[in-house]
Amino acid sequence: MRKIIVLTFITLDGVMQGPGGPTEDTSGNFTLGGWTVPYFDEFLGEIMSEQMSRPFDLLLGRKTFEIFASYWPHQESPINEATKYVVSNTLTKHEWNKSVFLNKDVVDEIKNLKQQDGPELQVHGSCTLIQTLLKHDLVDEFWLKIFPVTLGMGKRLFGTGTIPAAYALVESKSSPSGVMIASFKRAGELITGSF
Repeated sequence: MRKIIVLTFITLDGVMQGPGGPTEDTSGNFTLGGWTVPYFDEFLGEIMSEQMSRPFDLLLGRKTFEIFASYWPHQESPINEATKYVVSNTLTKHEWNKSVFLNKDVVDEIKNLKQQDGPELQVHGSCTLIQTLLKHDLVDEFWLKIFPVTLGMGKRLFGTGTIPAAYALVESKSSPSGVMIASFKRAGELITGSF
């Protein structure tokens, strides 16, 4: 069985939109793109390299796929060797090698992918897709990079798809620039109580 792992840059207030630059994702009149840049140091680069050095395939929403497809095919990266499973109502093919499009019953298609043998499925960006994954309890782990900023606007990681759920902290560390790196795995039902 394959794990679905969400790798995300987020702000303290949970925003994941436009981390890499001002024009990366301006939907909803978002004007604060590029908020990770002042904090991205060698330590964080090493963390990302480590997380992407394992065998993986990608599970992406269309917008993130298009951002990736404009950049990664021109770089040397394991991303080019990974199979890219793309959830899209509009795209059905692309010249980037190993691109597979999911556009029928997406939840069932993703459940089938999870049941197959193969490497982990990494989700980068893809906020709308993540909401679907959360709603159907399909995320096995979160690998978060939490930046010491608040934006007050933008697409949030835990948005409309969020359900009550428990997670266990697997690992945490911080970068010299103040970014918290934390990994959580799904750990059953939410338990409540009182003091």
